[in-house]
Amino acid sequence: MTRVISKLRTSHVGLNVTDLDRSLAFYGDALGFQMLTEGKEEGRRFALLGQDGELVLTLWQQADGAFAPASAGLHHLAFSAGEIAEVREYEERLRALGVEFAYEGVVAHREGASSGGIFFHDPDGTRLEISVPTGAEGSSAPVTGAPTCGFF
Repeated sequence: MTRVISKLRTSHVGLNVTDLDRSLAFYGDALGFQMLTEGKEEGRRFALLGQDGELVLTLWQQADGAFAPASAGLHHLAFSAGEIAEVREYEERLRALGVEFAYEGVVAHREGASSGGIFFHDPDGTRLEISVPTGAEGSSAPVTGAPTCGFF
């Protein structure tokens, strides 16, 4: 008898950061994540962040430099919102915090797409996205002939 294996899905993402306190403030203030657990032992600082008690992101203070887009590994981290109005609320919150954006405002994932979102960077330069599957109709696509999230 062949055993049926369930589909895999992302459980959580772990990011290396240079300054845990700075990253905790960013992911808490900008994106609304709550700390679930924190390790404060010198040389082993980390934090588990989530929403509604569910683990979403783990921050590890063990990087000695900023995010390197040209290196193998994480390309970008994308979060999904419920509707385009929520994406615009995050954009407003991020702008008030002085966050660096890759594109101006909500953009489409590709030319003519109804999906889209905002693209920005965390304090270490990690590329982040908040998007929705519909609601971005009529938004421009900043990259011609390729997915917007591919080259920011």
